[in-house]
Amino acid sequence: MFAKKGVPDARTVTVAVNADADLVYDFARRPENLPRWAAGLASGVQQVGGAWYADSPMGRVRIAMSAENPYRVLDHDVTLPDGRTVTNAFRVTPVGNGCLLIFVVVRDAAATADAFEADVAAVERDLQALSGLVETMFARAART
Repeated sequence: MFAKKGVPDARTVTVAVNADADLVYDFARRPENLPRWAAGLASGVQQVGGAWYADSPMGRVRIAMSAENPYRVLDHDVTLPDGRTVTNAFRVTPVGNGCLLIFVVVRDAAATADAFEADVAAVERDLQALSGLVETMFARAART
């Protein structure tokens, strides 16, 4: 790993998508779509007073997405029930006729090695789910 003193371990998860980057970004940036692909934030997503909340395995969390932008940056903060906020770096990067989903998983200071690996695997599953979903959606839309 690349960790240095004071800098936690991190792993980059990358998944290829056979769909237009702008279409993928537009779908993924909408919190109301999270239940369709993000298992960790997949239930009870709702907007309350302009903020987005979701029921997660950790309890009710607040989700703050980065503002819509031309760079396809999907960074978002998740505020946990204990008040801690986790910042997630997430990008949709155009490549060829498709794109890459790139998510940086940062190891929580209290996480065991096994817990960190489980987090990385969960992010990989979510990104694979997003990839499959948008590929199906946009392929279907292209046929009609």
